[in-house]
Amino acid sequence: MSRIIEPFRIKVVEQLRMTTREEREKILRRAHWNLFRIPAEEILIDLLTDSGTGAMSSEQWAAMMRGDESYAGARSWYRFRDRVREITGFRQIIPTHQGRAAERILFTCLGVRDRVVISNTHFDTTRANVEFLGGRAMDIPIPQALVPAEEHPFKGNMDLVALERLLGDPAHDVACVIHTVTNNSGGGQPASLANIGKASELCRSHRVPFYLDACRFAENAYFIKLRERGYADRSVAEIAAEMFSHADGATFSAKKDGLANIGGFLATNDDALATKEEELLILTEGFPTYGGMAGRDLDAISVGLKEVLEEDYLRYRLAATRYLGNKLTELDIPIVRPPGGHAVYVDAGALLPHIAPAELPAQALACAFYLEGGVRGVEIGTLMFGGVDPQTNHERFAPLELLRLAIPRRVYTQTQIDHVIDVAAAVADNKDSLRGLRIVEQARHLRHFSAKLEPL
Repeated sequence: MSRIIEPFRIKVVEQLRMTTREEREKILRRAHWNLFRIPAEEILIDLLTDSGTGAMSSEQWAAMMRGDESYAGARSWYRFRDRVREITGFRQIIPTHQGRAAERILFTCLGVRDRVVISNTHFDTTRANVEFLGGRAMDIPIPQALVPAEEHPFKGNMDLVALERLLGDPAHDVACVIHTVTNNSGGGQPASLANIGKASELCRSHRVPFYLDACRFAENAYFIKLRERGYADRSVAEIAAEMFSHADGATFSAKKDGLANIGGFLATNDDALATKEEELLILTEGFPTYGGMAGRDLDAISVGLKEVLEEDYLRYRLAATRYLGNKLTELDIPIVRPPGGHAVYVDAGALLPHIAPAELPAQALACAFYLEGGVRGVEIGTLMFGGVDPQTNHERFAPLELLRLAIPRRVYTQTQIDHVIDVAAAVADNKDSLRGLRIVEQARHLRHFSAKLEPL
């Protein structure tokens, strides 16, 4: 069938509030032109993130009723641990309340201070945790990843030539290498198994730990099934297991491919490292059998980790994103091509060439989407990744200025996505009238969450 329908039906609905353009102008002003500051009830279509914003299934809700809230050794923990082990093959599973907690614990225990962490592209919390601990985050995506309009099946791949050079350079003390799958900052693009395997070989030859940032491992595995030679007849679970087999460990936010509202884990086969990680976990997150989560959350994730590998779901998931991306392309709105797995990334730099990176074109575009139709996306550009480089003390700019429209899992209908398309068309028709923004107040780390801005 040419039409891919949603492989579920709606059981519970939530009322949305419609606002006028005049109301949204006042809301934007009160929020200081930062969409993170807008109350959710003032949003019509919320594409800020796909993290923790999905709709859970009836089986997940039923599992939550079985949640065991015992402080130590809860039944929910063992169900969670066994499910994660089944998928990843790792022995040591450290539960955390979300992915950034796993990152902080990992980087602390690896000792990244005055050392380098290499990635295809660090996302915001990953980079911030490295830099907060005194390390240096280095991105080495393949060159095609920095050309949004170029078609490439695996733009999430790591530049292996650059990796080998950095690993062999005595000037760079590499603490670890993290391969983000899919590559969120780079347009939600997948990495191939060939690339993951070769990156792993290089790391092991230099005795450097190789980790997966596996938040969207199932989406990445399905892209491999669709695009990489030799995997069309393999199950998504089998492909995921092969991905994890190349890694020394993984960080994971269950708010993405765990199909849950909260949670995550840190995994490894290094028993000595796991002992250090558990000590820090107890200090800052909770006991090792709950890690900052309620038992009901552990059970919801356990079920979500089963449902996320169902191919009907993944087929629908990628089709929904592709639908939005292709429609924007038909409107001559530049996006990162091909559309990724969880989001469509509008190339704000190409759409708004009259706004310089220092004037935050992607944030200006995000505000325009909200003002036009109540649609909230998120800037992936200089507001998020710019600021003063802690290594050089010089102002840095993001390599790309993108507006990410992240689609929550199992939440919006095609009609609601069509509204997003209509909003994008209206904004594009008036793109020449858009102006940049300047920052009037910002935090030192992760400034995009709380910064105050004003129009130029």
